[in-house]
Amino acid sequence: MEKRRMVIYQVLPRLLTNKVLANKAKGTIEENGCGKFNEIDAKVLQSIAGFGATHVWYTGILEHATCTDYSAYGIATDSEDVVKGKAGSPYAIKDYYDVDPDLAVDVNKRIEEFEALVERSHQHQLKVLIDLVPNHLARNYVSDALPEGIKAFGADDDNSLAYAKNNNFYYLPGKSFVSPAKSASGQQWKEKPAKVTGNDCFSASPKVSDWYETVKLNYGIDYSGQTAADFDPEPDTWLKMLEVVLYWAAKGVDGFRCDMAGMVPVDFWRWMIGEVRQKYPEMVFIAEVYEAELYSDYIFKAGFDYLYDKVVLYDGLRAVMEGKAAASSLSACWQRTEGLHNFLLYFLENHDEQRIASDFFMGDGAKAIPGITVAATMFNNPLLIYSGQELGERGMDAEGFSGQDGRTSIFDYWGLQNFALWRGKGDWSGSELSAEAKDLRDFYRKLLSLVQEIPALNKGRFYDLMWANKENICFDSEKLFAFFRYDKGQVYLIIANFDSKAKELKLKIPSDAMDLSGMQSGLFYTGTDLLNINRNIQFPAIIALNGGLGCKLLPYSASVYELKGSDMA
Repeated sequence: MEKRRMVIYQVLPRLLTNKVLANKAKGTIEENGCGKFNEIDAKVLQSIAGFGATHVWYTGILEHATCTDYSAYGIATDSEDVVKGKAGSPYAIKDYYDVDPDLAVDVNKRIEEFEALVERSHQHQLKVLIDLVPNHLARNYVSDALPEGIKAFGADDDNSLAYAKNNNFYYLPGKSFVSPAKSASGQQWKEKPAKVTGNDCFSASPKVSDWYETVKLNYGIDYSGQTAADFDPEPDTWLKMLEVVLYWAAKGVDGFRCDMAGMVPVDFWRWMIGEVRQKYPEMVFIAEVYEAELYSDYIFKAGFDYLYDKVVLYDGLRAVMEGKAAASSLSACWQRTEGLHNFLLYFLENHDEQRIASDFFMGDGAKAIPGITVAATMFNNPLLIYSGQELGERGMDAEGFSGQDGRTSIFDYWGLQNFALWRGKGDWSGSELSAEAKDLRDFYRKLLSLVQEIPALNKGRFYDLMWANKENICFDSEKLFAFFRYDKGQVYLIIANFDSKAKELKLKIPSDAMDLSGMQSGLFYTGTDLLNINRNIQFPAIIALNGGLGCKLLPYSASVYELKGSDMA
């Protein structure tokens, strides 16, 4: 399969290949097990690549704070009151120059094992993305793998000052840090003066809801407002973070998903991305930004390749899927981001969001079919699939720190039954999955194949048909969404049904849409559903123009109709 669209498959190695299914709440690594770099072998990668992915986002790679003791390997131990869960948060980085020892078969060779994984991924035509976490790091940041000639974060800070341009951290002079969590050992983390917490919490006593296990990094902004932002010359944190990025680029990493990029100044990103691209021009940078009004700045000023579209399309699709908004509201979503579509990363799941199949969302992974079809086929931009999404993973376990919240925990050691069934006897064929999981994965594979192989779906144009059916009493715009994708005379009609009931409809296609896409009013058209879900359709173009083409969609379904015209005679 020739791949023309960027499809990112997100995995937590900790979970993906874990063979232990004891699943003891708050269990240790010895009790609940942990996946390893070496176990992501050729068969796993072949399964992911064959699924339609072009990139793998390995989540939780960098060494982070943990309750697991690796002091025998020269790694500093962490206090439990500044670690979330037994495994710890992958976003409380303890050493920017090292990888998580949990993921290594031989802890002493953990970097080599990661480098081998990068090489294996490349051999399967999969590019590698990892997290860059630039806004904050772990309170117990100890870089035992610091390259020669580079100083650790905070090494030269003057902690008597709340703010100094070249301090790496912000301080609360005279105050001691008080964790909202209580260590089981009773030994509280000692920190005086207290550092400012990662979510811009300027209190020495952050709340449980704060990112209390992390410390905010200083990029030259005085949050007290006493001095103006000072970026010339570059603050010390800028220089240190550039070295981090260059270090991983040299190890073959192809790109970075930049955690909470919106909390780091645009000026830094513009400078850093420019510096990196002088040596690595193809390096990919993806921004996590949650303010739609900042999208343009982070794309056109900061220089990011792509950014999460959480607050527009994800939120919009979720509202429609849950019956809280009309399907027609999706038109306002794409209109709101007009001119930015090719830079937006669409998704329905990632490690932060609730699983589609959870009781908190749709309760059934198959009910995502209309939503993911729209996200995958509307434009030519990247698509993210979170591992387990295509299997209907429910995320309904209470793993420990992460309670029963509809998410798969990133804080706890755990095993997923669906991953074990996907692995089977080691061939990762999915032959042991339930019939429902097999069907869902087959649907995703088919959908991703279409967006990779059909030019109209990876480089073509988009035409929203909703405006022409606003007053159409034979088309339920509360539950149905329809649009064209077309390229060089090839026309595809996509219709999604977000209802729990089958929908009969008559869709009017305006003459403008027919002219732009190349449809001819004198021809008779057949529409073949390439997803093979709904019945194929036949109609004279003149009917679609006037009375409306008729078809019927099953509940929670979608169709990608390939339209082909022939002489009516």
